[in-house]
Amino acid sequence: MSRVYNFSAGPAVLPEEVLREAAEEMMDYKGSGMSVMEMSHRSKVYDGIIKEAEADLRDLMNIPDNYKVLFLQGGASQQFAMIPMNLMKNKKAAYIVTGQWAKKAFQEAQNYGEAIKVASSEDETFSYIPDCSDLAIPEDADYVYICENNTIYGTKYKTLPNTKGHTLVADVSSCFLSEPVDVSKYGIIYGGVQKNIGPAGVVIVIIREDLITEDTLPGTPTMLKYKTHADADSLYNTPPAYGIYVCGKVFKWLKKMGGLGVMKERNEEKAKLLYDFLDESKMFKGTVRKEDRSLMNVPFVTGDKDLDAKFVKEAEAAGFVNLKGHRTVGGMRASIYNAMPKEGVEKLVAFMKKFEEEN
Repeated sequence: MSRVYNFSAGPAVLPEEVLREAAEEMMDYKGSGMSVMEMSHRSKVYDGIIKEAEADLRDLMNIPDNYKVLFLQGGASQQFAMIPMNLMKNKKAAYIVTGQWAKKAFQEAQNYGEAIKVASSEDETFSYIPDCSDLAIPEDADYVYICENNTIYGTKYKTLPNTKGHTLVADVSSCFLSEPVDVSKYGIIYGGVQKNIGPAGVVIVIIREDLITEDTLPGTPTMLKYKTHADADSLYNTPPAYGIYVCGKVFKWLKKMGGLGVMKERNEEKAKLLYDFLDESKMFKGTVRKEDRSLMNVPFVTGDKDLDAKFVKEAEAAGFVNLKGHRTVGGMRASIYNAMPKEGVEKLVAFMKKFEEEN
């Protein structure tokens, strides 16, 4: 069977050449006589793999020297607790709620201190990004939290919030490495890798060193202290070793493609194909305010549930899979991450045109 065009929001499409390389090395990694899956994380060979992955990521993102890169487990969702446990010194934090994941992070933070919702777009099903240029952020807030790209709702911050001097914490799970980013604007920038970088099971946390302290909330487990992992170079316990190895291959692939500037151009080109069609279509409509549209996740609807279901079914039969939208939005969603080739989007648009003519 040939490969399908996989528009899944995550776990998601990976570059074919990365999958092929991993397959070639499955039984014997570089003459070690074993798979990376079987290798001790304390071995010299694995130490080279994780260090090289970190070096390539630092290179790709221009990560300043005063930031640590941590490869952790527990997904982005575990960070919802880890962030307040490590950062809520004044027991107060500001949250901007622009989707389900920001909302979950906001709710989780309430277990650890006073989480204050300073802006939200819930009034219009999270279909836009609120104006964050002059928010009422409490003076003594420990940090300001955002989810930068909203996977479910297809919105993306084009301008970072004015945090009024407070530390910015951002979940970038679904836009990780899709465009250049100025890491120095964030205290913590983190994301699960299963959307744009690798297999599920790894979360990457890039954290400014001054935020890594012994001084965590009482009762914080050893495993949930950033310091534990920073001091041990992400090898305090057995890391998600094979997942990190695949991420490392994706970093190499991104460098080979020309880096994040090139990826941004490619992603803009792909998204434009789809948004331009949605803007002129009589049948399909995008659900997001134009200026807040994500390059990675594109939700759209026909306005008719039965027609939506018919489209998803026929698309799948034609080799375009995982297009069903999230239940809170309905309709469809095409996730077009870095590894989705342009031709996949072109063919999807051609299929949508044909469907519109026939229905």
